[in-house]
Amino acid sequence: SPAHERYGPLHPMWQEPLDIPGGDRQSPIDIVVRKSVFDPQLRPLKVQYDPRTCQQIWNNGYSFLVEYDDTTDKSTLKGGPLEDQFRLCQFHFHWGENNAWGSEHSIDRRLYPAELHLVHWNSDKYSLFEEAVIEENGLAVIAVFLKIGKRHEGLQKLVDALPDSVVEFTKFDPACLLPEKIDDYWTYAGSLTTPPLTEAVTWIVMKQHIEVSHDQVGGRYVWGISPKNENELPSCCSIDSNATTTFKAQKSSKNVSKIVHVTSVV
Repeated sequence: SPAHERYGPLHPMWQEPLDIPGGDRQSPIDIVVRKSVFDPQLRPLKVQYDPRTCQQIWNNGYSFLVEYDDTTDKSTLKGGPLEDQFRLCQFHFHWGENNAWGSEHSIDRRLYPAELHLVHWNSDKYSLFEEAVIEENGLAVIAVFLKIGKRHEGLQKLVDALPDSVVEFTKFDPACLLPEKIDDYWTYAGSLTTPPLTEAVTWIVMKQHIEVSHDQVGGRYVWGISPKNENELPSCCSIDSNATTTFKAQKSSKNVSKIVHVTSVV
């Protein structure tokens, strides 16, 4: 059946004909935990965010983003699987119609209510985000799963500030949305999950989730914005991906990072 009959109204990004990349790095994927393999080459992540680089929050009716000034190296990500330094440019969320599912990635076929993406671009190799987004090592995205539980005060600041369109939004530290154990993660070479779907992303998927309350992320129209299954066409971004290599880092009881290499064939 036509896509609009299967999925409902499409997000504007999906309405135009797409030139889908023909590679084997399309995201999201299902991460198979039992196929994890130790990789000692990975390093701890180094996240340095300056709240003063936060510029605005905007709502386009389909999602909301918080944008950061990426003209300097004040908010950066390096370490882990990354050889270069990456600048934070924005973060956004993906969620579903109900709390049973909504995340893009899954762990052993388990989906979470929502997923946070912090998007960074390689400022060591490229001058602009627009250049980095089409290159193999151009982007690095931290993914964090959201689970229903206790109220999250950091997220509440976003909920309270969410506008009808665009407003100035300053001095927000996105580090407050990261889990406590940021060195406990999976990583793999993947793609953007929305057009242009370029295979430019090093994904860093946090193993530890963050908790948010039901009223912060629950309900049919969370934040007054349509849920993803009514606006996104996931047919080319299925969790049934090709063979994909990922990595996982774990902290031991001695506070020494143990790195695990995961090969996921789903």
